[in-house]
Amino acid sequence: MRRTLKSLYYFLPVQLFLLHFRKYQLLLAFWLILLLTIRGNLAAHFGASSLFLAPEYLGSISFTSMLLLGCSVSVFTMMWHITTFIIHSKRIPFMGATRHAFLIYSLNNSLIPILFLIYFSFVSVHFQLIGEHSPIPTIVILQLGFYLGFMLVILFSFMYFFRVSRDFFKTLLTRIANPARIRGIIPYDSLDYEIDIIPASTFLNGRFQIEETANWQPYHPRVMGTILRRHHRNVIFATIVAYFLLLIMGIYIENPYLRIPAGAGFLLLFSIMMGIVGAFKYFLKSWEAIGWVIFVVLLGVLVNYQVFDLRSIAFGLNYHQPADQKPKYDYVYLRHLFNKNKFEADKNSELERLKNWKAHTGKDKPPLIIVSVSGGGSRSAYWTLRSLQYVDSASGGNLFKNTVLVTGASGGMIGAAYWRSLHDAAQQGIIKDPYLKKYQDNQGKDLLNAIIFSFASVDMISPFNKINVGGYSYTRDRGYAMEQEMITNTEGLLDKNIGYFRQREHEGVIPQVIVSGTIVNDGRKLLISAQPVSYLTRPVYSLHDPFPPIDAVDFAAFFEKQDPYNLRLTSALRMNATFPVVLPVVKMPSEPVMNIMDAGLSDNFGATMAARYLYVLRDWIKQNTSNVIVLEIRDTQEFDVCSNSDQSSLGAMLFAPLFTIQDKWEGFQSYSFGNIKEYAPSFLDGKLRFIKMVYVPKAPNKMAELNFHLTQTEKEDIYQSIQNADNVAAIDTLMKLVKP
Repeated sequence: MRRTLKSLYYFLPVQLFLLHFRKYQLLLAFWLILLLTIRGNLAAHFGASSLFLAPEYLGSISFTSMLLLGCSVSVFTMMWHITTFIIHSKRIPFMGATRHAFLIYSLNNSLIPILFLIYFSFVSVHFQLIGEHSPIPTIVILQLGFYLGFMLVILFSFMYFFRVSRDFFKTLLTRIANPARIRGIIPYDSLDYEIDIIPASTFLNGRFQIEETANWQPYHPRVMGTILRRHHRNVIFATIVAYFLLLIMGIYIENPYLRIPAGAGFLLLFSIMMGIVGAFKYFLKSWEAIGWVIFVVLLGVLVNYQVFDLRSIAFGLNYHQPADQKPKYDYVYLRHLFNKNKFEADKNSELERLKNWKAHTGKDKPPLIIVSVSGGGSRSAYWTLRSLQYVDSASGGNLFKNTVLVTGASGGMIGAAYWRSLHDAAQQGIIKDPYLKKYQDNQGKDLLNAIIFSFASVDMISPFNKINVGGYSYTRDRGYAMEQEMITNTEGLLDKNIGYFRQREHEGVIPQVIVSGTIVNDGRKLLISAQPVSYLTRPVYSLHDPFPPIDAVDFAAFFEKQDPYNLRLTSALRMNATFPVVLPVVKMPSEPVMNIMDAGLSDNFGATMAARYLYVLRDWIKQNTSNVIVLEIRDTQEFDVCSNSDQSSLGAMLFAPLFTIQDKWEGFQSYSFGNIKEYAPSFLDGKLRFIKMVYVPKAPNKMAELNFHLTQTEKEDIYQSIQNADNVAAIDTLMKLVKP
């Protein structure tokens, strides 16, 4: 047993495996990130694992999508082999004497990739079986597609990159990228010299046989130098190919055939990054730390001078104005703009709209409905549309007819805006039946794939692609990719600017939608609406206060000179759903720049906006309506919005307090909503009713993930939640209040 273990220990694959953990662990970080992502330990709330376990191409999980993912995993694996070969080959003296040094090295260096592939296949099959409800034959076909793609790239690599013959391009590239020239620029340091020979006694040869290293004479330095130069050329070639692949696909990202699965794009990006890391290690050696410091400082300078800008923009707005024509974002200007006269004028405009709405209902005192929706990514969007469509159908269209305002946050607003657009299109004869099941299916389509693929192929590779939207030129980014996917998924019904709805909203034919965002500069709300809403920017009690608390900004009034009604509805919805990291912060054309993030940061349920609306207009509402209903649609239960904090471990004790606000933010807001429910009925003479519809998963602790991707199992769970006993009771109550 001791002899066997000793032989195993000195087997080259084992020695290389251990070497990676002893030397240059940064390269292992790429594998670790992939592993944690697939396991669901990293970016789980973003749905990152689905990008690899259920890759989509042309809108579906297919043999082709898995083949493309397999190709990208293979590219990443080959980049791993090439990079580590350049760094570690000098530690394997006998390798230079073999005929196919790189091929043999790759075979012996495949322990980590093989372990990864085994684990990936296990998790992928489980995910497709349980999460996507795919039948066994389909799963087998998908796995065959993955491994076919993997093997095709492997075979191509060894036939082309590492063949003995050399073509003109390779010869030219070798002369340009001669490592000796680059190393000559970097000062020699005695720390560069490392004596760390791998003590391997056996290795796996090209015929997959175990052979003793003693059978091979140590290499001559000149021979190994030639081999290194050849494979240095190959790693540069592979990096350039990967870069241009992503660059071309980024330029033509709107061509669906060139939009490979996001997981595949991310792996190509990882391949480029690994090549860069390997180059730093190979060329800089002991100067590597200084090199990274210089790189980070240089990147910071470029961002500081706005050569690169990690923020996005709101498409449709005019950003091309001199600074002196942009609105000044400070308290003095806000107090001047949102004054008492503006408050009263906008309030009177809303009263006129309410009169038009009342006339449209045909009733002397109709019920007035405000729809308040919660944030929660695609699960909230899917649940919001499901609830609104079901209730509106059951009420014979009375829900839509009696709704005057829709407000809320994030994903819920995406679903509510789609609901409004469906019925608006039906009223105008653009579509025949707004209740078709296909519209619910549309809402469940993936958004994450487009976001992440754009991040890998545009944001990180070429942040200079220009597009034209609404008559203005902008830089394309993952925010634009999300909007385009949203437009495609909804069959173009959301491809409107906010001004498109202005007249019909004012006539009371369709409900007003107020899309909000959080101004991260100071915490105020940005209110985006086709109607003037300055009466919602300050408390009523402050009308006679010389220094009123302006806690919100009317978007159209503030950006009056920036063509505000040309803003795309999808841009407003994206700002409202700008979850950190997944989507970029949106900068607005003001001085100083106003930065916008998710509305859920300030009000995840639209509760404060609904309450202020009712309070400002309370006198007209009390005189002209029979009932006032706030239909609250939320994707979490009010009494159990988050799990308890566990501080039984040292890590939890140290870090839980730091992330309390982030993890419990929805709970804090939910309890605040409860306070609003307590006092709001008092100013409407008891007419106000809160009706709550909640997504309740069938199995406890099996709630759909909060991200922009839903599995088939999650869609079915959300869809069936309408049959929950509490939701059925809520619908019965609502039907009695809105009956004809």
